This record gives sequence, C-alpha cells and structure tokens, in this order.
Amino acid sequence: MSAFSAIVGQTVSASFRAGGGALTGLLFFLTVVSVFPFGVGPDLNLLSRIGPAVLWIGVLLSLLLGLDRLFGQDREDGALELIMVSGEPMAVYVFARACGYWLAHGLPIVLAAPVLGLILNLTPLALGAVTLTLLAGSPALAMIGAVGGALTAGLARGGMLAAILVLPLSVPVLIFGVAAVNGALADPDPFLAPFLILTAFTLFSSVLAPIAGAAALRLGLD
Repeated sequence: MSAFSAIVGQTVSASFRAGGGALTGLLFFLTVVSVFPFGVGPDLNLLSRIGPAVLWIGVLLSLLLGLDRLFGQDREDGALELIMVSGEPMAVYVFARACGYWLAHGLPIVLAAPVLGLILNLTPLALGAVTLTLLAGSPALAMIGAVGGALTAGLARGGMLAAILVLPLSVPVLIFGVAAVNGALADPDPFLAPFLILTAFTLFSSVLAPIAGAAALRLGLD
C-alpha cells in the first residue's frame, strides 16, 4: 500500500510540474466549452439540449492529452525496468498511475464542468446530473487511457497513437454518460439504468485495465 500511495503521489506531483500536462488539459477543456457557444449561435434552448454531450466530449478529449507522459518517462529513465524486477505487481503500478492521472487530470476537469455548464445554459438539475455522471464515469476513461499509454510507451509521438487507440474504446462510456444525464432531465427516460452501467464500466475497467496495461508494458520491454 505504501508503494501504491507513493506512485499515486508522484504521478500527481509530476502532472503539475512544468510540462506535466494537467493544467494543459484543464485549459483545453475550458477552451473547448467556452468556444462552442460561438459556433452554435445564440440559441439557448439548443445549447441546453446539447450541453451535457459537449461537457462529456470535452472531458474525454482533455483526458487524452497527457497519455504519452503516463509511462514514457519511466521507460526512458529505466525506472520501469526497476519496477518490473522489484517484484511489485505491474498491475498495481499501472493502477496507481491511472489513479494519479485521474486525480491530477480528471478531477479538476470534473470540478470545473458545473461552472462551465452555466455557459451552456444548463439547469441546476442538469449541472448536478453531469457532475454525478462525470464522477462515476471519468475514472473509466483514465483506466482505458492507461492501457493506451502502456501500449505506446516509448514510441515517438506516442500520445497521438494512444489517443487513436483509446478513443473508440471510450465511446461506450460517453454514450451511457450522456444517456444518464438525459434520463435525469426527461421523466420518461430512465436515469438509474445507464448510470449503473456507467458505474459498471468504471468498476470493470479498474480491474481489467491494469492487467492489460501491465501486459502491454511487459511486451514493450521484451
């Protein structure tokens, strides 16, 4: 547990250093959501209808930006080989990296989402639903992203390749996240069913993604 906490803390601190990418992801999210109303126009009803999807897409794209830094530095300085021969389970290392990545990159974006939702003319109920679904679903995006980061660790321009690999796998999370928000806003539509599926995505990805990421890192070092 001490090793797990140390890796999480190191990931968070490294993300906020110069060039760490956490602030870049947050600024990217702010830019996407702020510029979107200018493209749609002054139709407030339209903005309120598509606002939850805009926030979810912004979070998804923002979390893709720092994947190349997740394992790349450890591979370059040899720390990854030391971790592998230390006897510590690689799956725990990948899980700790993914948790730290979400705390540094995902959580600030989720906390900023309700504020930016006001720009999209979202109601208080919609803001609450978006925040709840992002808290439940964004960790799944970080876990899936960790697999992409592990597959492309050490590759030149691996961040772009990781984004291409991760984006299709993240679409189901996006679909059920937006569906849950729409269910909370429209009485005939269910909220609980898509929300539970969204939560299940996070739970399953928390188990499967570290195993897949560890296998990808071992394959890359062989």
